[in-house]
Amino acid sequence: MNWYVKVMKNYFNVEGRARRTEYWMYFLVYLGIIIVASILDAVVGMGLIGGLVALGHLIPSITVGVRRLHDIGRSGWFLLVGLIPLIGWIILLYWAVKEGDPQDNAYGSNPKAA
Repeated sequence: MNWYVKVMKNYFNVEGRARRTEYWMYFLVYLGIIIVASILDAVVGMGLIGGLVALGHLIPSITVGVRRLHDIGRSGWFLLVGLIPLIGWIILLYWAVKEGDPQDNAYGSNPKAA
């Protein structure tokens, strides 16, 4: 939960690097929240709750994705690769599970060393 809170506190921050743990723990908690919101939507009969939850997590999801790409030495603009049908998501998934640069890079120092 601490990783999720850390991402939400850095709502608009695209500076620096996000290690794999931060990225994946954020999405794990987000997935749980979306599942609960979907269940509530089914009970209430509206799609409003899930939509609001997704909208509220749009910017943090993008910023943590950008910081994750920074960790492997890539620009945040590489998130646009996900717009390529099918293969784009596979490439982004590979980059998301790839270990970050062990040394400092242009985007900051290694977050594991801190």
